[in-house]
Order: sequence, then structure tokens, then C-alpha cells
Amino acid sequence: MLPLHDLPDATLARITGLFLDIDDTLTTEGKLPANAYAALEALQRSGLRVIPITGRPAGWCDHIARMWPVDAVVGENGAFYFWHDEQGRKLRQRFLAGEASRAANAARLKEIAGAILQAVPGCALASDQFCRIADIAIDFCEDVPALPRHEVDRIATLMRDAGMTAKISSIHVNGWFGDYDKLGMARMLMRERYGVDLDAERERYIFIGDSPNDEPMFAYFPNAVGVANVADFTDRMRHAPAYVTGARCGAGFVELARRLLSARA
Repeated sequence: MLPLHDLPDATLARITGLFLDIDDTLTTEGKLPANAYAALEALQRSGLRVIPITGRPAGWCDHIARMWPVDAVVGENGAFYFWHDEQGRKLRQRFLAGEASRAANAARLKEIAGAILQAVPGCALASDQFCRIADIAIDFCEDVPALPRHEVDRIATLMRDAGMTAKISSIHVNGWFGDYDKLGMARMLMRERYGVDLDAERERYIFIGDSPNDEPMFAYFPNAVGVANVADFTDRMRHAPAYVTGARCGAGFVELARRLLSARA
């Protein structure tokens, strides 16, 4: 990974859209700092398309799409995207799986979650599980004392042994049925909502994130950025971001935002 200051201004000036993770990328120690939110708003006002790509649940994404200065949001690691139709005054939702398929998976997800909670003492269902639609999230450090890394890996292994896709974020292990990810839904969103072929335009978009569940985005975008705390996870990732900020978490996001805004001035 190269330091962010090595990313050329000319490259940043060509960026037309920003994808971003939320937890420990935009936030710091579980909070959304005022300067990070202000940076998010300034980026959108500058004309950039701003789209969070998160593992957080549908309930949160409803709020984010309606109230944050964003153009859309991809949630539950790629299970759906939401956007608020300002003209129609309505939240629009696009799920990858149909309603019947989601309902059929719900009981199995609950069963697997229960087995993991019994097998790995100290973990817990994420506090936001009640408003999830397509996955389970097992908390290993958000509202519980931090588990050792081998126990986090064990949670992911139990999910995979049950036929699920499992991804580790900075706070949760998320598991779901299907092979989708953050990148696949981002590409679908850009094609369906904006008529953009992201494969052809990837150099005009940038992503910033912090953890292994961001790996598909790091691998795809040639100018992907990690906040400094991504270094906590690079030993378990095959694809690291091209660039890294000097600061951790929300301060690192602000660092990138300032570079983008300066390049657009």
C-alpha cells in the first residue's frame, strides 16, 4: 500500500463517484464524528456521487438513504440497495433475492445463529440483528468484550460449514446464503440506477474501507483507499487497497475527502 499523498491530484480530479464503508471507515469507535459527516455532505455537494457500501442492516439503510447526504446505499454486504426518490418522495428498494427466498432462508439463519452462539462462548447476535433481512451478524467486539482472532475465524468457519458465505468486518462476522458481495451489488446499482457500466468506468470511481469484507472493492478499484486501521487486517486479506491514509477511521476518511475536494476546486 502506498501513502495517500502518492495518489496524484490529476487522478483524483477525474473521480466522479465515491463508494465508502461505514464502520471504522466513516465512524470512529462506534460514533459518527461531526467532521466526517460534514465531509460526506461536502463531497456530495461538490457533485460527486456518494454511496455507502456497508454490512449494516436494512433498518439502518432505510434511515441512511432517507436522511444522509448520499445518493444510494448498498447494505447487508450486497443483499440490496436502497435510494430515496426525492421527486416521488419515496424510498426505493432493490433486493437481490425475492421475498419468498428471503422468507425461506430466515428460519435456517436463526438456527445457524443459535448453534454459533452455543459453540463460541463470548460472541453474541449483533444488536442490529432485529432489522436485518438477508443475513446474520455475530458480534465479536462491538457490544461484547473482544474475542481472540482464532475465535473470530471459528465463527466464520462454522458459517461456511453450514453452506453460507461468511465475511469478517471490523466488528461482526456476517453470514448469508448466496455468493453475492458488496461489489456485485454496487455494479448492479450503477447499471440499473444510473446506466453506468462500472467495468468501463472504474478508474473514475474510488472506494475507501477498512476490513476483509471490503476486499472485493479493494481488488476491483485501481485507486482504492484504506483508512490506516486496514493494516490491522492485511495479514488475512489477499487484496489490499492501493493507497492508505495516515489517520485511522473517520479521520482517515476526512483525509481522503479533503484531497478529493481540493482536486475538484
